[in-house]
This record gives sequence, structure tokens and C-alpha cells, in this order.
Amino acid sequence: MAVFGSTDAKVLMPRSIADGMVKDTKTGSTVAALSGREPMRFGDTDIITFNDFPKAEFVTEGAEKSSSKHGFGYVTATPKKAQVTMRFNEEVQWAGEDYQLGIFSELSAAGAVALARALDLGLYYRINPLAGTAISGWTNYLNATTMRVEASSDDPGPDVDVETAVGLVIGAQKPVNGIAFDPSYAWQLATARYSDGRKKFPELGFGVNITNFGGLPASVSDTVSGRPEATDTKVRAVVGDFRSGIRWGVQRNLPVELIRFGDPDGQGDLKRQNQIALRLEIVYGWYVFANRFAVIEEG
Repeated sequence: MAVFGSTDAKVLMPRSIADGMVKDTKTGSTVAALSGREPMRFGDTDIITFNDFPKAEFVTEGAEKSSSKHGFGYVTATPKKAQVTMRFNEEVQWAGEDYQLGIFSELSAAGAVALARALDLGLYYRINPLAGTAISGWTNYLNATTMRVEASSDDPGPDVDVETAVGLVIGAQKPVNGIAFDPSYAWQLATARYSDGRKKFPELGFGVNITNFGGLPASVSDTVSGRPEATDTKVRAVVGDFRSGIRWGVQRNLPVELIRFGDPDGQGDLKRQNQIALRLEIVYGWYVFANRFAVIEEG
């Protein structure tokens, strides 16, 4: 049966394509590359926190035991729906099934990139990728951190900026286990030289595929600066506790909705323009502890 021939407006993508989208989304996002995805059910998800970690006590024989001083709290990871809508000429429905599956593959490839970038842009800056503007109602985002380092325009260089940022996080008694770079800043690191012309970090190549720097897992993407979806945020690197400071997951599966009628995206009536539309939606859930991160930014 033809892929677009279903009378049901909502159809699931072929499993191999859906699995590929999840994989591409994970590898295409600095958040997903550095912070492990975890299972989440749909809706608000409460995450238990310790206000003060309990401390152990050595007790001599026959002595009384004391209560450990500690406190519990919680934060809430809320659902964030992202969608991609793509239009096609309706004649695609008359093509063979193999060609129609190719359309699904194209959508999955483009959608994976869009959804991966949406995760970074939303979590880092609360940016709506399509509009390029901040979502004012979202108060939980990484760039709210107060730990900030101004990037050096010349000496001592970007490597010292990274050291300073790491020092801020360590000074706040938080762990450091990841760093995300904007490509322009990764290139500055990769091409930094000593006074005699030798590269400081020859192992970085040109900086486009950095996976480790200074013993820290690393990832490179222009989502760190918010470009091109939004105006340059001036952030060039994010360093901190990616393992525990970010809690995120996918709360909903990857359906595709086939839309034959109406104006689903404000681009005009589908029938009048001889088109159909495919819409892909995903629901993320996340919470970020901004006080576990430092950012390096241009002044």
C-alpha cells in the first residue's frame, strides 16, 4: 500500500526511520552529546534534589546515633513540544511507494537536525528556533547562570578563558564533566600558537570535530552561539556539570501527520496551492541547574 495512501491522517514513520531520527538527534546536539538522555513519561516530571547532602557519622561501641542533617526539595521538568512542518506538491501521492518512502527519509533527516538544534536552543537560551526570539514564559534555561567569563580578544588566549570558567564552577563546589564550543571558538583553540609558531593543541586539527579538551568530553555546534536561528548570543563556550546539571528526555514518540486540507502553517490553503503537508512533532522534557555552569562570552 502506498505510504501516503492511508485514510488515517496520522501515521507512524517506518521503525528504521524513527530509530534513525532518535540517533541523529542525539549526535546532532551538544546537550545530547554531553548529557545522557533519560526515560520520561509525558507531563511534568518532579526531580528530587538534596538541599544539603547527608553526612555519615562514626559511632563508638554503645554510643547513641545522631540524625544526619539534610533536606529534600524538588524541581520540575516540564514538557516542551517542538514541531517541523514541510510542504510538498500533492502529486507526490501519485508516485511509487519507494519514492514516497524517500520523502519520509528526507523528512527524517531534516527533522532530526531541526529537533536536535531545538533541544540546544531551547535549553541554553529559551529560543524558539523558527521565530528566533526568546520565549519569555520559560524561566529555566542555562544562560541564566551568573558565572560568566569574558573571552580574551588576544593574549592570554582562549585556553586561559576555559581554565577561568572551569575554575568558577569548581569554586562553586560543582563538578565539571563537559564543555560545548561554538565552531569559531573551537577554531581559535585549535589554531592557538606559542610565540615560536608551534600550535598549542595540534591534536585538535581545525577544531571542527573536537570530542575532548583538557580531559573533558567536548562537543562543537553553532547552537552554542544561537546562530543562524537567532541573533548571536555572544556565548562561545559552555562548561560545567552536563551529567547532573541537565536532566532531559523524550516524552513522546515520533508520529508524522499527513495534512491534506486547510492552512496548517500560515503559508496559504493547501488545496489552492496544490500541496500536502507533513508534520513531525516531538515532546522533550528538561530541567537545567544553571548554577552548575559557566559561559565564556564575547564582551
